[in-house]
Amino acid sequence: MTRKQASTFFLKVVLLLIAGAVLALCVFGLPGMAAMDAKLHPETAYLQYPFLISAYVFFMPIFIAMYQAFKLLTYFDRNQAFSELAVKSLKIIRYCAYAVIAFIVLGELATIALIRGEDITHIITLGAIGSFASIGVAVFAGLLQKLFKDATRIRSDNDLIV
Repeated sequence: MTRKQASTFFLKVVLLLIAGAVLALCVFGLPGMAAMDAKLHPETAYLQYPFLISAYVFFMPIFIAMYQAFKLLTYFDRNQAFSELAVKSLKIIRYCAYAVIAFIVLGELATIALIRGEDITHIITLGAIGSFASIGVAVFAGLLQKLFKDATRIRSDNDLIV
């Protein structure tokens, strides 16, 4: 195993651990949190299932982005980093980051509309942190996409010259 392959293998393991933690949160954590909130606030217990559905929809682009990042690391292993496939993966990651931002904004607006008379600054703060993280991912993926696209174009131009 070369040094480059060891690095990408480490990144793949880290990515799989993160995906496993998020999946465990979705399977074990969210239903328990929704049930506990329904017990504590019986007047809003009817929101338990819409919350779970929206949470699972929220996590779908995150899992898609993680899968595309895994594919991108595989392209690095195969020396296809500057290929159209890598550019396409980065484009999908960028769109997933945009979707996460949109879901966070919609969730924040729903929280403001549904919760009245309680302090929701912690919810707004968490949403802002998540939005800024997603903005960072979107900007980074967009920059890499542009760089990879230019490198792919230059490489194909050089192949035509030779």
